Amino acid sequence: MRAEEPRPIRLADYRPPDFLIDRVDLSFELDPAGTRVVAKLAVRPNPVERPGEPLVLDGDELVLDAISLDGEPLGDNSYAADPQRLTLHAPPDRPFELTIATKLDPAANTKLMGLYRTSGNWCTQCEAEGFRRITYFLDRPDVLAIYTTRIEAPKDQAPVLLSNGNLVEAGPLPGTDRHFAVWHDPFPKPSYLFALVAGDLGVVEDSFRTMSGREVALKIYVEHGKEPRATYAMDALKRSMRWDETAFGREYDLDIFMIVAVSDFNMGAMENKGLNVFNDRYVLASPHTATDADYAGIEAVIAHEYFHNWTGNRITCRDWFQLCLKEGLTVFRDQEFSSDERSRAVKRIADVRLLRSAQFSEDSGPLAHPVRPQLYHEINNFYTATVYEKGAEIIRMLKVLIGADAFRRGMDLYFERHDGRAATIEEFIACFADAAGRDLSQFMLWYEQAGTPELEATVTRDAGAKTLTIDFKQTVPPTPGQPAKVPMPIPVSLALIGEDGTELPLDAGAPIENGVFTLAGPADTVTFAGVGGHAVPSLLRGFSAPVKLKSNLDEADLLFLAARDTDPFGRWQAMQTYATRYLLRAIAAVRAGDTLEPDERLVEAIGAGFADVALEPAFAAQLVTLPSEADLARELGTDVDPDAVRSARESLRTRLSAGLAPVLERRWEQLASKEPYSPDAASAGRRALRAAALARLC
Repeated sequence: MRAEEPRPIRLADYRPPDFLIDRVDLSFELDPAGTRVVAKLAVRPNPVERPGEPLVLDGDELVLDAISLDGEPLGDNSYAADPQRLTLHAPPDRPFELTIATKLDPAANTKLMGLYRTSGNWCTQCEAEGFRRITYFLDRPDVLAIYTTRIEAPKDQAPVLLSNGNLVEAGPLPGTDRHFAVWHDPFPKPSYLFALVAGDLGVVEDSFRTMSGREVALKIYVEHGKEPRATYAMDALKRSMRWDETAFGREYDLDIFMIVAVSDFNMGAMENKGLNVFNDRYVLASPHTATDADYAGIEAVIAHEYFHNWTGNRITCRDWFQLCLKEGLTVFRDQEFSSDERSRAVKRIADVRLLRSAQFSEDSGPLAHPVRPQLYHEINNFYTATVYEKGAEIIRMLKVLIGADAFRRGMDLYFERHDGRAATIEEFIACFADAAGRDLSQFMLWYEQAGTPELEATVTRDAGAKTLTIDFKQTVPPTPGQPAKVPMPIPVSLALIGEDGTELPLDAGAPIENGVFTLAGPADTVTFAGVGGHAVPSLLRGFSAPVKLKSNLDEADLLFLAARDTDPFGRWQAMQTYATRYLLRAIAAVRAGDTLEPDERLVEAIGAGFADVALEPAFAAQLVTLPSEADLARELGTDVDPDAVRSARESLRTRLSAGLAPVLERRWEQLASKEPYSPDAASAGRRALRAAALARLC
């Protein structure tokens, strides 16, 4: 007999909770043989809901030890409990205190969700639905409470006792070998942000002075002996805190910020309020073993989890359908941080590469889903490239659409309106509509429709009339089993590059605002007057929208843009497009048993990229990198011949090595350094270009 499958959760079925929990007092008695948890919940009926409902609390493999209401034990007829839920049949129609005691076996918790014990330490992971493995609770993100947590444990096994918030009290328990600590978090939070760590850990300490002059203690806890490998993470944390103050006006709010790095953590990192928990691969680094990519990754993940303090913690999501509201927005914020700390051009290229390889593929296959789906069967399957990466692209596109100033006003308004609340996508977008004075209702389609739009641009030049016309057309591929798609607003950032490499004034016959043309329907045309000479349009600059762009620009136009486009992303994209077109022809020739003549113009263009000492080395390394085999397979789409793809690409690599040897050797020597290794962005960029030169020489 087959077990009944769980019913899908639908956004349309959302309703506010029947009860609210304003305060949670937790007491943990940690012991290797078992743990007892006592939760005192300050519960009240939700005033907007109908009275008389039972109180149903979520559980997951729990063992109930005791239960009382307002200090009086409940009779068996007053409630029903099993490992998956606790139901009070007739709760008071007034505020009341419910006290629940549960027994846990953290060592046997192999799911690594809730409270578990690993490598001698106790640790928690509660997102998305792990808190219900600790105590019975309304385990949903729209129930926000103020938490006070008391932890008691053997001092020799767990000298470090940590939880969310500020440390209130700590000390030994007289007459025992145990000690305790009490933590209080003054900011309301959902249960998925609760955290507890107890164990024997080393610590790296520092401090940070906020923009208002408060001193914040910073602590990173790691396994003993690994403290020196956490210094870069501490530096990245301090830079993240300062950047968030400067870029978004967000100041840290507690007296202490802590990170715990453990090797047994089944997520990359978790943004628990004031107590982030990381897999230690995203915290620990040594110059002897770590790569430049490792350091950049640590910097980005440290920043991402810290930025959640406002976009995810202070303002959380109303339900899990709004997951992109915290994740997509915070990915956008960490991308901007990395862009400012390192190379904006290189970071944009890296983000687009990831989007195309992971999210575009997801969008075109059977797992395609909107950034905000309408239903899910299992919330842990919801953490996808679409929610994270496309979610971030939508935020970036919104900034392009309304402009940087209006975007900042919208973010400020969002923080002002929704601090301490659980918000929705509609509420988020409403802040930008109000800040910009624009109707953004059509923009919501980006959250509601799956699929990657295809944008076609046809360029027509009339030398006699001195005009340049671009006909735009968009299509949104259908998704099986989903409603027909409708056109979405696509902001196309563009410029006209003159023969001397300068940007021409945009005298447009259609609305263009700050260099952005917005395609709102299935097709539209923009005409530029007074365009003398052979101007070339630079389209979708900075990858202003997550679409697949096809244009009729010829190879001469692409080579021109690869050499002269004033937008670094556009310059890289032109080189990639030109190389891709050549390699696709070469692949077809290999499959036909023929040989395609080498494209000397491409060899010269790549050589120019290596030789141009005015280029930022990190960007030059990207500019001279050929499309990968995976990129080419994606362009082919179907009937991919891996051998032909590799043969065509290796043939071009061989030609580059032979034709550019003097240039490559010269750059290899110029970029040599006798300085000690440093993970800073400039040094990493020089190493990247030197490695690219060596790869061609080999």
